[in-house]
Amino acid sequence: MIKLTRFNSESSKKGEFILNAEVIQTIEETPDTVITLMNDKKLIVEEPADEVVRRVMKYRRALRQY
Repeated sequence: MIKLTRFNSESSKKGEFILNAEVIQTIEETPDTVITLMNDKKLIVEEPADEVVRRVMKYRRALRQY
């Protein structure tokens, strides 16, 4: 699981959420970061794509330690 920040032009609607990294299909910058899930749902987040990838890698490394 990774923590991300939802992107929305209205600052009152921004918020953190937890995403299961196992359901990520693709990550694109268009220029906003768009994450496409296995069910084809798309999420737009504030973090750059490189940061999302870092968090996914950290999560997967943590799984191997158990």
